Amino acid sequence: MKRKFFSVFAAAALLSLAACSDDEPVANEGEGGNTGGSTGDPATTIIWGKDSTVVLTDHFVVPEGTSLYVEEGVTVIASNTAVKPEIVVLGNMYCMGTEEKPITFTVEEGSKSDRFSRNWGGIICGFDCQELYLNYVTIEYGGAQTSENSQSYLHGLFKSETGEGVPAVHFCNPAGRMIITNCTLMNNAEDQIYITGGQSIVAYNRFISNGYDGGDAINYKSECTVDAAYNLIYDANTNGFKLSNTDLQNLATHIYAYNNTLVNDGWRRPGTKGGSIWLEENIYAEIYNNLIYDCRWGLKHDTEMFEDPRSVITPNFYFASTQVGIDQMQANEEEGILVGADDKRSATPGDNDPMFANFTQQSDININVGANEAGAPATWDDSWDFHLQAGSPALTGGKTDFTPNFATNGITMVGLEGFVSNNTFTSPAPSAFFGAFGQE
Repeated sequence: MKRKFFSVFAAAALLSLAACSDDEPVANEGEGGNTGGSTGDPATTIIWGKDSTVVLTDHFVVPEGTSLYVEEGVTVIASNTAVKPEIVVLGNMYCMGTEEKPITFTVEEGSKSDRFSRNWGGIICGFDCQELYLNYVTIEYGGAQTSENSQSYLHGLFKSETGEGVPAVHFCNPAGRMIITNCTLMNNAEDQIYITGGQSIVAYNRFISNGYDGGDAINYKSECTVDAAYNLIYDANTNGFKLSNTDLQNLATHIYAYNNTLVNDGWRRPGTKGGSIWLEENIYAEIYNNLIYDCRWGLKHDTEMFEDPRSVITPNFYFASTQVGIDQMQANEEEGILVGADDKRSATPGDNDPMFANFTQQSDININVGANEAGAPATWDDSWDFHLQAGSPALTGGKTDFTPNFATNGITMVGLEGFVSNNTFTSPAPSAFFGAFGQE
């Protein structure tokens, strides 16, 4: 397949006359515009070229019928704290990072002193977005609150009122396809991902520290078919997973959530829902092999809007280092805490330690702190390693005799044809160990 390319720098110059260095193109636009190469008609393809820096001083909209391709090594900087730029994808978006050269969406250095600065929005997809592909991408410091000039508000996406915080990633087309793999979503002030439609695989990601005063790491509503596996979720304000069939029209969501590691989630959210995994409103959820470590609550469900009776919530592994943690993961009908027959769990504080390779729980642990104060989860440390040591009780007991939604036929990303050697992606097989990592 023959492809034509032209410079990201020259194209970006057409979009803005704002002062910038040669290696920092500024992307300012309401609708349309090209910043890269094309296949066929250049008006339908935008490419942000390999190793470039794109500075967003305004909202960026990928028009309907247009695809944005972000190549490896690209850094996108939201630099206008007044505008708080959003990337609104009415067409399609493909972020093709690599382990050696990930893609980064971030803010200026001066905005990073506050981890929940909210100085840019996130990647907000439109109702007709067919495909979103994120591989080896870091998305950080998002979660801006909308104004009357926010493109997500103007296009009627996510929330219908201004002043609402937007998630780092939002996808909403029931007929669409989404892949998020090998990504890091960190320090976003609202939900990390909020999905209200489509087929999706969410695997091998890190969801770290989200939600100023609310927000879940992985939030799914109705109209979805999804496999979520081998993800690490650390310090989600409310839940690691919030799963619901809210706004059901045609398709009840069916999710396999398996072999994920959840650590220190729910501490900063007082009230009923803050915890680890939350089920409600007829969600069809199969929850297997997850490792839940010192989260505020065990797995819970809404006591009035129950999950689908076909749902399965065991086996999973629960560890608590405090008596409060032990108490708050026991079966409790009034609180809505569910316990599975095949779970492994701590009987006393510190019992059944999964033996992480390099993680020591903080001394001032307070899983009921309910704020961003002393006792809240410690700041993320890149030296932590959540693999399991030899002899860990979490190395065995997981369930492997099930077939995730996309383990066989996979999800084909049509727009990646010619960009990658194989554009059909399958879900990973489950493992007999609990959590995302197994033995190092």
